Amino acid sequence: MHVELRHLRTIKAIHEAGGLARAADMLNITQSALSHQVKGLEDQAGMELFVRRSKPLKLSAAGQRMLRTAERVLPEMAALEEEFDGLRAGKSGRLHIAIECHACFEWLFPVLEEFRKAWPDVDVDIRPGLAFDALTALWKEEVDVVISSDPEKIEGVTFNPLFDYSPVFVASSRHPLADRPFIDAEDFRSETLITYPVERSKLDVFSQLLMPARVEPRGVRQVELTAVILLLVASNRGVAVLPDWVVREVRYNSDYVTRKLTENGLTRRLYAASRTEDIEKPFMAHFLRLARTIPSRLQRAQDQPIG
Repeated sequence: MHVELRHLRTIKAIHEAGGLARAADMLNITQSALSHQVKGLEDQAGMELFVRRSKPLKLSAAGQRMLRTAERVLPEMAALEEEFDGLRAGKSGRLHIAIECHACFEWLFPVLEEFRKAWPDVDVDIRPGLAFDALTALWKEEVDVVISSDPEKIEGVTFNPLFDYSPVFVASSRHPLADRPFIDAEDFRSETLITYPVERSKLDVFSQLLMPARVEPRGVRQVELTAVILLLVASNRGVAVLPDWVVREVRYNSDYVTRKLTENGLTRRLYAASRTEDIEKPFMAHFLRLARTIPSRLQRAQDQPIG
């Protein structure tokens, strides 16, 4: 059988109307055209779909079976059409984000909370991009945004700049380096460096400072959570290098000191990589705008004097 959506609509309309004349009016076609459509459908089925000479017109057992299909399929198709209308209008879609930095969660959650309020019909998900090749997944349309500080030239992919940040040295206020105005690569030779459990090329302290200077810390301890890193640093069990948006919360805590790396400091830029064709989608443009502005808002709020 070759059953089309119009056939399902016909079966449902005749059942609801109880006759061909009223059903034809509901479907905005002539009664003659509707009769031909029913006959053609019955010829395909090889059996009658209606009990003839019944008033109101009733469905046969075969017609009842087709009606159940119509009542299941037609709402699904209506929902699909509505979803596609939303996609075309830019009101709905998918925003699956891969993150190539552990600390990004600190500022991304407030961004997504505000985004969710504005775009409730957009499917949002977060995947730790360090567990797979995030940029390849972006190119294959498995994710829609990759948060990264390492831009690459990839056809069809645009690295949208978000904001600049500084990797900052963090130590216990009782640490011997606490009195230094800044920290150089050589200062790490005698230190236990506490880092996130990712490859060194993805860590600013290694890629921007230690590897170029060919300096190896005395030890490296990997810890999953930022809060645990800070607890270990406060107890003087090692030092860490974290983005400045992470250390804002401990800036006024007497257990810690924060120092810039090198005399002039280091500056990095964070990007949101997306498929170039997606940039103009309204919800994507809004996400990028929030990702640029909310971190600076959080910083201003945290920098306000207390009391």
